[in-house]
Amino acid sequence: MAELTELEEKLAEVYGLAQAAQGATTKVAGLVEDEQITSLLERMRDEAAQTEERCEQLAGELDGKKTAIQEKARETKQEAEQMMKDYLGDDADGLDGLEFLIMAEAGELGHVEIVGAMNEVTGEPKVQELFEWAQPIQQRHFEQTREAALTLARQEA
Repeated sequence: MAELTELEEKLAEVYGLAQAAQGATTKVAGLVEDEQITSLLERMRDEAAQTEERCEQLAGELDGKKTAIQEKARETKQEAEQMMKDYLGDDADGLDGLEFLIMAEAGELGHVEIVGAMNEVTGEPKVQELFEWAQPIQQRHFEQTREAALTLARQEA
């Protein structure tokens, strides 16, 4: 399998986190009864799927690296899914789910920003395009998840 650069590894992690985010938002949506929050989570899931598609396309354009990037993405997805399983036990409720998503979204945002920072040095145009598209979405996901959790917390107080 091809050796990945640091940037390619981080790109693969963004890819894997986007895959995991789809399952996480679906799970948390099942824990939440608030229709606005459920709708938000569905939109976030769809945007995570778009991020996954863009990462897959970019991986396919990197000479001989697609399989290695996909493998690293799978590994990252499995790690994220295990964290969710550990955090959200059988007795988890909607607020627990949103608390987990705050951490997950912060992690996704951080990974996207790291890719952007690394690409400031490497200057790959296609990576820059992905960063410019994904960064505002991840920033919005983090902020909206936080606000949804705070809304739910106030309702449950």
